[in-house]
Amino acid sequence: MGTVFSFDIRGADEEGVPAAVASAVRSLHQVDQVFSTYLPQSQVSRLARDELTLPQCDQEVTEVWRLCERAELLSGGSFTASYAGSWDPTGLVKGWAVERAARLIAEAGATAVCVNGGGDVQLYGAPAPDRPWRIGVTDPLAPGGLATVVEGSGMCAVATSGPAERGCHIIDPRTGETPADALASVTVVCEGLTDADAWATAAYAMGTEARDWLEALPGAEAYAVTAGGTNWSTNGWRRYG
Repeated sequence: MGTVFSFDIRGADEEGVPAAVASAVRSLHQVDQVFSTYLPQSQVSRLARDELTLPQCDQEVTEVWRLCERAELLSGGSFTASYAGSWDPTGLVKGWAVERAARLIAEAGATAVCVNGGGDVQLYGAPAPDRPWRIGVTDPLAPGGLATVVEGSGMCAVATSGPAERGCHIIDPRTGETPADALASVTVVCEGLTDADAWATAAYAMGTEARDWLEALPGAEAYAVTAGGTNWSTNGWRRYG
């Protein structure tokens, strides 16, 4: 997927956990092979060339297709996988893949799991009974610094969207243009990384509209850094920050 993945697992000596970790790694490689828009023979690339229909693809492609449709509906079109005549699920599929990989390991008996895919993180459990996971969020305006730290335990996901790491790569599908520079980054926390990844992307595309939308979004909280260097957060953010 063109990025680095890392695993932090507690209780990895439990029976079945090492095999689950190996299976999770294989699943991430498989997702890349199926969904990459850079591989000519991926199913997504073949869909774009009309060499495959959706029913001819793996079941996971249909699952991601439907999740993308749901994200587009709930975001009022600020998130979409269908743009300029092609289908590109990369704004959601990485989060979906990481969430699935982390769940596989947790269900095998690991007491705590942290899977990090390019800075987007899915958590299960806690590293110690009295200590939550602590996830640093990069300051987009001060390389090497932190904008905030997220504390979470149980099932919790953290995703950040913005141009700091990869340049301006997000298009507002409503206008066909890159978003105005209202936000330098937006971080979303919710239970699953599938949603967190999509909501962060949609919120960044929304710009100044994002705060009200995120406040009304069930089960999600957010922290944003503006292009001017100020920050804001949703009302429930204090339980994480």
